[in-house]
Amino acid sequence: MRNTIIEKNRITFTRANELVRITPCGKNALRFEAFPGGRAYDENFTLMPREANAEIEERGYCVFMENGSAKLQLEESGKVTAYSGGRAVLEEMPELAFNSGYRHYERKNGSLSARITFKSREGEHFYGLGHEASGKFDLKGCSFDLRHVNAKCTIPFVYSSLGYGFIWNNPAVGTVELSENRTRWSAGSTGKIDFVFIAGNPMEVSETLADITGHAPVMPHWATGFWQSRLRYETQEDLLEVARRYKEENIPLSVIICDYFHWTEQGDYKFDPRYWPDVKAMTDELHAMGTKLVVSMWPTINEKSENYSFMRDNNMLIKTQSGSDRVFDFYGPQAEIDVTNPATRKFVFSKLRENYLDRGVDGLWFDEAEPEIHPEDFHNLIFHIGKGDEYGLIYPYYYSKMAYDGFAEMGETPVVLTRAAYLGSQQFGALVWSGDIPSTFESLAAQVKAGLNMSVCGIPWWNTDIGGFWGGDTESDEFRELIVRWFQYGVFSPVMRLHGNRNRHGEKKRDVKEPSGDPNEIWSFGERNFAVLKDLVLLRERLRPYIEKHMEIAAEKGYPVMRPMFFDYPGDEICYTLGEQYMFGSDILFAPVVNRGQTLKDVYLSAGEWVHTGTKETYAPGWHTVKAEIDSFVAFVRKGAKVLDCFA
Repeated sequence: MRNTIIEKNRITFTRANELVRITPCGKNALRFEAFPGGRAYDENFTLMPREANAEIEERGYCVFMENGSAKLQLEESGKVTAYSGGRAVLEEMPELAFNSGYRHYERKNGSLSARITFKSREGEHFYGLGHEASGKFDLKGCSFDLRHVNAKCTIPFVYSSLGYGFIWNNPAVGTVELSENRTRWSAGSTGKIDFVFIAGNPMEVSETLADITGHAPVMPHWATGFWQSRLRYETQEDLLEVARRYKEENIPLSVIICDYFHWTEQGDYKFDPRYWPDVKAMTDELHAMGTKLVVSMWPTINEKSENYSFMRDNNMLIKTQSGSDRVFDFYGPQAEIDVTNPATRKFVFSKLRENYLDRGVDGLWFDEAEPEIHPEDFHNLIFHIGKGDEYGLIYPYYYSKMAYDGFAEMGETPVVLTRAAYLGSQQFGALVWSGDIPSTFESLAAQVKAGLNMSVCGIPWWNTDIGGFWGGDTESDEFRELIVRWFQYGVFSPVMRLHGNRNRHGEKKRDVKEPSGDPNEIWSFGERNFAVLKDLVLLRERLRPYIEKHMEIAAEKGYPVMRPMFFDYPGDEICYTLGEQYMFGSDILFAPVVNRGQTLKDVYLSAGEWVHTGTKETYAPGWHTVKAEIDSFVAFVRKGAKVLDCFA
């Protein structure tokens, strides 16, 4: 084929205004890069390509590269086609007539946009892209912005029911269309088109995805139990009173969280001594009760902070193309720290260690991790690493890396609760949660589907605010039903964490900048619910050995703990339609109740025999309607699995 250079493990092809490079990237994986202007450069972003021996063949007007079950075909016209297991599954689509116009670039105001378009395939289903409360499980027919905002975290990866994974290896703000007439990936500001094609079933793709984006560490024991949080514990004594009651009630409490505005100023990274007079005494008492303390931080900083001038003068803050650097307004205009700068990460973590970790705090909650900016104009941001619209998705990756590198110097592995993530964040102990979501049954249903889509993206640690974050009235019958159903879902989530800003009844109790909502502990929702929720916490405690076994598998293999049915049953077509039930590890099938007043649930059981965890009745494969009153849930265990003993 003309204008083609074939080397060991590399194909280079040039045509007018473009250079294409194809290389192996890992097991059953091939990488395609296209550089407008004809000049290649090396930029992996967060990708970690693995060496592999590929076979290359030139035939007529085509050249082929094959790596295991993955094959890419490049034609002289520029068109690329991908094969999985010998079958064409991804075929580039021209934008112009006469089989031309493959890949589109446009330069405007000094910035280059790029897109690539593939043919739509009948019967194909897509999953992934991180979490967004779209209410969709199968993403076919949908279009999405590639950007982070509160309650939306973009991981630019999809798994296809045709047997392949696709990484859009580009942190730029953009769009993806998984529509009926085409599949199109677009970057608003970039230097190249870059994607990785991974052939295989869900397990095979998950293994390669972990290999080339990073393996999660093994989740430590303390993080697999029950986490307690509310909008804010206003004082040290408020927090300790809650932990003490859990101890008195003989309810195991793994973690309690101290949320935002416990600090003196945004950007100070330390407790306000007026309300938190003896942090070391507090953490010592918590540890004696077997409870860890996690503390929130935001990337916001204002000029009143003791760290502001130093960070500004040393270029540790996000800059802007035009206007002020105050990109967020919350109790006054705030600048934001630039965690893509290694110096920023080192300096900020030194403050976190001095003021929190060295005083007994065990973990960190990295809120606002997108970062949250208002208005959401990423093109106005300038990061240390590059332009905001070109690197807009990568910020949370470095946010979590800040904690990981700092804890590593201390000889520890962190669990970092974070509101956003990117490809590879899992290797830094990122525990992603789905943001400030509403307290409704519709929200619960959407979160189940969002969590399953996140689970296939290589980030196995994920959770929601049990009960939703805002709009929950602890005295209403509807919310009291919702909290039980959401709690049941929380038991079968990678991390079980109760949180939310509950509607406040009565006046605030003390003079604080940000008063808390109503109490949000398991005894806050009525006596009957207290007994039900306590039993669910105790069930989670019994399940911890099972969960920790699968957390070890997640670290080694990349298999998510919570995953869609098709992950374990890729040959069962029905499993690609099931967005309201899932596998929790390899032996538990859970079907959350997500509608108000619902006491019957239709459940599909795939191959094998299954035992209902409540009645201990054995069920055959197929569809079943199962009863679930408010104090029960719908779960099955694979017949013969020892985990059934956990369900008393």
